[in-house]
Amino acid sequence: MSRKKKQEDKYDSEALNSEMEGDNVSKDGGALEAKMSLLNGCTVIVGSIIGSGIFVSPTGVLKYTGSVNASLLVWIASGVFSMIGAYCYAELGTMIRLSGADYAYIMETFGPFAAFVRLWIECMIVRPCSQAIVALTFSVYVLKPLFPECDPPEDATRLLAACCILLLTFVNCWSVRAATLVQDWFTYAKLLALFIIIAAGIYQLCRGQVEHFTFEGTTSDVTSIALSFYSGLFAYNGWNYLNFIIEELKDPVRNLPRAIAISCALVTIVYTLTNVAFYTTLSPTEVLGSAAVAVTFAERLFGWFALSIPLFVAASTFGAVNGVLLTSSRLFYAGAAQGQMPAMLTMVTSRATPAPAVLAVALLSLLYLTVSDIYALINYVGFATWLSIGAAVLCLPVLRYTKPDLDRPIKVNLFFPVIYIICTILVVAVPAVASPAETGIGCLMIFTAAPVYLLLLHPRTRINFLANIMHGATYLVQKLTLSVRPKTK
Repeated sequence: MSRKKKQEDKYDSEALNSEMEGDNVSKDGGALEAKMSLLNGCTVIVGSIIGSGIFVSPTGVLKYTGSVNASLLVWIASGVFSMIGAYCYAELGTMIRLSGADYAYIMETFGPFAAFVRLWIECMIVRPCSQAIVALTFSVYVLKPLFPECDPPEDATRLLAACCILLLTFVNCWSVRAATLVQDWFTYAKLLALFIIIAAGIYQLCRGQVEHFTFEGTTSDVTSIALSFYSGLFAYNGWNYLNFIIEELKDPVRNLPRAIAISCALVTIVYTLTNVAFYTTLSPTEVLGSAAVAVTFAERLFGWFALSIPLFVAASTFGAVNGVLLTSSRLFYAGAAQGQMPAMLTMVTSRATPAPAVLAVALLSLLYLTVSDIYALINYVGFATWLSIGAAVLCLPVLRYTKPDLDRPIKVNLFFPVIYIICTILVVAVPAVASPAETGIGCLMIFTAAPVYLLLLHPRTRINFLANIMHGATYLVQKLTLSVRPKTK
């Protein structure tokens, strides 16, 4: 530890006291600032949760439940389950007010190795893969009106996806306010599209179109029911994203729980009513056979206005890409602040943005655009995502026991984290049994974190000569991005 401290002191004296600190840092530079309001927080959560899934193919839940009414119950139950997890995260977020969310909570509770495993999987695979997939979905639906009779060319799709990522990278490097404005307006756009669909569904209900709402065909197989919840919960993924940027939220003790409660309740209502709207017009067979349920629904009801639905889907996915980029960069930043990622990722520009971390996320996402089957990667580590969220919720009762004196502005009844942990174990275990091959590959991906940790981070086994290389790289990144290490609060 003393050697590490000396290296940090040397770094501070050489790099941070360079001419950049005097010339390029404004009075606002060198620290992330709390600029996000309650409304911004709500749009981050809603915009991150609602991506392309609810528009494109909400078939997974119906496929595994077997009936419309049972699928609607699963949508509602998945929303309630997400609210319970979000409620637990509200205590963790107001108690440990550090960017990085579950990474910070696991670090505080279980130590650096467990936190690094979470960081490694999320930063190197899950987040950039997810962003690449959503960006590809965006480009497909932008180009779809130009190619109505066939799929858009693959090269054009990837090129437009890359342009989408690069444009939003510039926005997120420019200012937090610009990024939150993008998040706000594109969240409004996707909600408008959903409200149009819901309004059409209410009209259909008033006309008595309720013949598809039955429990006929409901499955009794426990594995299928569990898999239906897995599909439903995947659609709600993103409810914890505001915790990743809590240092930039105004009055987090007040605004974090409010934003979580408002957003999760809104998304649950919107998801349920949107599915109800679909089934007023489309039969279960049509829903299962459609590659784009929202488009099929619109073609049946809206006539020429149906052409706008692909554009609404594009707006939805554009906002989702921005939400992933905004929150993922803060996860990189949090990992670097703990010394588990290169120090250059802690740098903040004079515009109070973590530009190096934003660029790191963007570059990894662009790299995954070249992979032919990135969906398989997401399937391999999907269970690891829920496992890590369950581990983060487990931090709550553990910290109650190990650190009872921590300030807890919000104190959750332990019944809720216990229920959530039990359900998470089921959500993780059932797909693992159903798909042992994918689970095995996912485990191997997780285990790759161990040699990386031993060779680069553990004080007894790490390769020390890399420190000088990283020091030079950090100094170069400082010059290129006009950034410095953030000030201590």
